[in-house]
Amino acid sequence: MRKKDFGKIGVLAGGPSSEREISLKSGKAVYSALIGEGLDAVLIDVFDNIYDIIRNIKIDVAFIALHGRFGEDGTVQKFLEDAGIPYTGSGAAASKLAIDKVASKDVFVRQDIPVPKYMVLSKEDVNIDDVHAFGFPVVVKPQLEGSSIGLSVVRQKEALKNAIDKAFLYGDKIIVEQYIEGRELTVGILSDEPLPVIEIVTKNRVYDYEAKYMDPDTQYIVPANIEKEIYEKAQRLGRLSHVALGCRSFSRVDMMADEKGNVVVLEVNTIPGMTERSLLPKAAEAKGLSFSNLCVKLLEDALSR
Repeated sequence: MRKKDFGKIGVLAGGPSSEREISLKSGKAVYSALIGEGLDAVLIDVFDNIYDIIRNIKIDVAFIALHGRFGEDGTVQKFLEDAGIPYTGSGAAASKLAIDKVASKDVFVRQDIPVPKYMVLSKEDVNIDDVHAFGFPVVVKPQLEGSSIGLSVVRQKEALKNAIDKAFLYGDKIIVEQYIEGRELTVGILSDEPLPVIEIVTKNRVYDYEAKYMDPDTQYIVPANIEKEIYEKAQRLGRLSHVALGCRSFSRVDMMADEKGNVVVLEVNTIPGMTERSLLPKAAEAKGLSFSNLCVKLLEDALSR
C-alpha cells in the first residue's frame, strides 16, 4: 500500500484497565515505528473520553494497543465498528470471548483443544475444601485480567486463601488451574498463520508480572529449542485456538509442554504486547519482519477487510 492510502492512523493506548502503563509503552513503541515509516499517525491516550477524542481527531484507521478490559474485551472494537472506523486485530465478539478465561476454556474443551484441568470459583460460592481436593500446586487467576495480574502459583494449601482473595480483587469469578510442570511456550499468529515458537525461561519457573516486565534474567528462545514433534504440535494448537475463538489477523497463544511432550493451551491474547520485551514482535523478527514492518502489516490487514 502507498503511504497516503493509510490516511490518519490513531494509535489507541493507555485505557482505564489495570494494564494501562503497559499499554502506554506498547502505544508509544507503535507510534514511533509508524512515524519512522513516514505515516500520518497520532498517539491517543485513551481514558473514559475515547468517544469524544476519536470523533474530534477524525482518524481513518485505529491501531489498538489497549491491553486488558475496555481495549481487549470488545468494548472499543464495538465503538469503532459503529463509527465505521477500521481497526487492527480481532472483532468485538472474538475479543470478548478470548479475554474471558472461563468462556474461552469452554470453547477449547468443546473443540478438543487440550487445556489444564481447571475449576471455576464464584465470590458467592467458594468452597476451599473443593480446591484442596483438586491437589497442589495450582495456578489461581482472575477471569478477565491479562499480563498475569492477580495470578498466583500456590504450592501449599496454607497459601491458597490469600491467592484466592487476591484474584477476587479483579472480579467475581476466578479460575483454579492445574499447574503444569514443564516448558512455557508461546506461539504468535500473524495473518492467521503461526509464527516461530518461543520458549520462555524464567528464574523462578513462573512467568508472572515481574518476569514479564521487570526481570532482566527472563530469557526468550526463538525459535524454541524443542523436539520437532512438540514444536509442530504447538504451532498447530496455536492456530487452532486462534481460529476456535474467531480471532483474526493476529494473536498470541500461551501454552505449556510437560516432560512427556503433552502440550496444553493456557489462553489466547488478542492484543499482545508491542514493547521491546514483547513476544509477538520477537517471533515476527525471527521470520524476517522488523518491528516497524510488523506494525504496517497489521494496519494493512485491518484496511484490507
